[in-house]
Amino acid sequence: MGVFDAIGLDTHEEVLFGYDRVSGLRSIIAIHSTALGPALGGTRFFVYPDEEAALVDVLRLSKGMTYKSAAAGLDLGGGKAVIVADADTVKSERLLRAYGNVIDSLGGRYITAQDVGTTTEDMAMIRRQTRWVAGLPVEDGGSGDPSPATARGVVAAMRAVAERLWGNEALNDRTVAVQGVGKVGSDLVARLVELGANVIATDVNQAALDAVATDHGAKIVGLDDIYDTECDIFAPCALGASLSADTIPRLRCAAVVGSANNQLAEEGDADRLTANGILYAPDFVVNSGGIIDVASGVDGYRPESAGLAIDRIKAAVTAILDRAEQRGINPHRAAEEVAEERIASVGPLRHRYR
Repeated sequence: MGVFDAIGLDTHEEVLFGYDRVSGLRSIIAIHSTALGPALGGTRFFVYPDEEAALVDVLRLSKGMTYKSAAAGLDLGGGKAVIVADADTVKSERLLRAYGNVIDSLGGRYITAQDVGTTTEDMAMIRRQTRWVAGLPVEDGGSGDPSPATARGVVAAMRAVAERLWGNEALNDRTVAVQGVGKVGSDLVARLVELGANVIATDVNQAALDAVATDHGAKIVGLDDIYDTECDIFAPCALGASLSADTIPRLRCAAVVGSANNQLAEEGDADRLTANGILYAPDFVVNSGGIIDVASGVDGYRPESAGLAIDRIKAAVTAILDRAEQRGINPHRAAEEVAEERIASVGPLRHRYR
């Protein structure tokens, strides 16, 4: 499939390819929509099997950011960026500043932040070339690492699901299987254990697993075994597309509530979860705590107000589950409708961001 064919499938507004020969920078910035405001989305530094895989990933992620911002009630659009790395790519000052120039050329249509493979310190370096950066270190007046905020939002979503399924939002004595214990996943484990939940975890990183086992008493299972683990809530917190025609029939849970982006391998998987009696909390609503936190820092970070906004994810998930039940559709489609209706209603008042 050609580049323009790929872009046209999901009606992206713009895709910008950046290159710097000296540093080896190869970047792709995808702007899906600026109907509600500038496109905000993180920059992923990742080793892809090929450039086409990188393009597919950034297009899919940027569309997800449009829905995430819209459903969260933010005046922001959806965008995402990837820096295509290989074994020899060094995240040098030259590379990050060259990438900052690429962002700056968009004139504010895209605002970047931290994502997989990048840090708040990287954002500070990029900020030396462009003002269109969020998620700066706390010492620089920014919101810092958004991972704890994302985990806080996942807990809020789990409370909504627990209330729906068991009549009480309490998570104590519930068993949660966490797939992926990176920055968000490990913070989520800590929060769940503090609330009295039992945690089962898996990850490709043995050191990360050892840490959650030692620090929080999490039970460890194999990467593939996590799908067959009996639990109340399955929480995908690694890379996307973990829920598929192959894995969904294996799940032994009542609900799926996790932080990973694009958890569904294909659209039909939302119906597949429903058919298997599993309540699915849409990923782009569940994991919106990070972007809510980052967005709060665009015009001056206020931790208290950001925290309160993140906690409202519980009410957002409840409203989406109500809508799905009333309309006889799956929760994923209900969440998409909420986002699409807001874009259609408010977007014409804002026009496309310039």
